[in-house]
Amino acid sequence: MPTALITGATAGIGAAFARRLAADGFHLILLARDAERLARTSEECGDAEVVVADLATDEGLAKGEDAARRADLVVNNAGFGHKGRFLEVPLEDELTMLRVHCEAVLRLTHAALPGMRERGRGGVINVASVAAFFSRGTYGASKAWVVGFSQGVAADVPGVQVMALCPGFVHTEFHDRARMNVSGIPEPFWLDADRVVADALRDFRRGVTVSVPGTQYKTLVGLGKLIPRNLAGRLSSRTGRRYD
Repeated sequence: MPTALITGATAGIGAAFARRLAADGFHLILLARDAERLARTSEECGDAEVVVADLATDEGLAKGEDAARRADLVVNNAGFGHKGRFLEVPLEDELTMLRVHCEAVLRLTHAALPGMRERGRGGVINVASVAAFFSRGTYGASKAWVVGFSQGVAADVPGVQVMALCPGFVHTEFHDRARMNVSGIPEPFWLDADRVVADALRDFRRGVTVSVPGTQYKTLVGLGKLIPRNLAGRLSSRTGRRYD
């Protein structure tokens, strides 16, 4: 039975990955900070293994690396949004974001790949964002790093699959936790987490390196490449960035 490690597994896209991979016959290792929510998610997924860890800490990163070494599939999904724009956010929170979004992704990928390459199978899905393609503060910059990192590793390490997943707005608790007012986002731009995961796994099986779920977001990313970078940055900064 193959093993999948999912970080940030208690809600949203992470929980959707857990449900889908459990249904596909994977043994799950679920990692998150909240022990109570992890226990509930584990029970829903057939008593999956749980790892209570905060990836913003050295101890949490070490636990994540240990779990990654045992996995045939790693889904680096843990992440969060800030409750404000740059300079409205404490520097410590910005650094924590970089640690969770970038350092944790690097370290867990680095821990997982040698065993996968030795076994001749396996892969890593790094959850980024459509924000990676547009200028949008530390969050967008960190997700742009995830995309570039994933592409680079995919080219450097043959025999394993490494993919960046770049969803747009998804119906999860992400925006509520960041106190982000998204009431102005049109309904056609909202994605369902289970559909995002289905599209991601389809692209992963096909060997895609950068997966952008949803025709509307594929179109948006394509158009973004044609718009002057400064204009794209201004438009992106204004979209969905009101805070309650």
